[in-house]
Amino acid sequence: MSTESAPQLGPIIQAERKARHLTLEQLAARSGVSKSMLSQIERGEANPTFAVLWGLTQALKLDLSELVGGGVSQKQAETIEVVSLAHTPEIRSPKGDWTLRILSPPNLASQVEWYEVEIAAGKSLASSPHSAGTTEHLTAWTDGLTVISGGSSQRLAKGETARYRADLPHEIVNDSTAPAKALMVVHYRG
Repeated sequence: MSTESAPQLGPIIQAERKARHLTLEQLAARSGVSKSMLSQIERGEANPTFAVLWGLTQALKLDLSELVGGGVSQKQAETIEVVSLAHTPEIRSPKGDWTLRILSPPNLASQVEWYEVEIAAGKSLASSPHSAGTTEHLTAWTDGLTVISGGSSQRLAKGETARYRADLPHEIVNDSTAPAKALMVVHYRG
């Protein structure tokens, strides 16, 4: 006989329901578990059957192992994901004029993306128009950068941020004699 106690699933189910901003009624409707049974489970007054747990995990979009292991919300709160420099994806221009280090997570692609931009002295990063409504936000980490979007041009000092349309032809130019760095955030209107 095991000396380990069974996991307290009720509070985990309640936390996952609340994390998804669901009422008892909404979770009951999605899972097929009655509201009264769900309430008893959350208060620890009833032990759910496997069929009930299956319905709840499907409604909450959880794996059964996540539920038994403490739930997604708790795991996310306790986890810090670190991506080493060696594993940070890079895009380099064929001639070495610029480097983009992709800092944003892949699941946000085409919503919001952020990059560390490095442009060699006297070189530029030119881009074709992105989808309609897309904007870029460039924060200069060094002096020497000029942003061109459509017919407008703006030189940036270290620490300044330019916000501009990226649904037009646009370019970031390094006018200095040293490599220039910046943080670029691309926001796609969905």
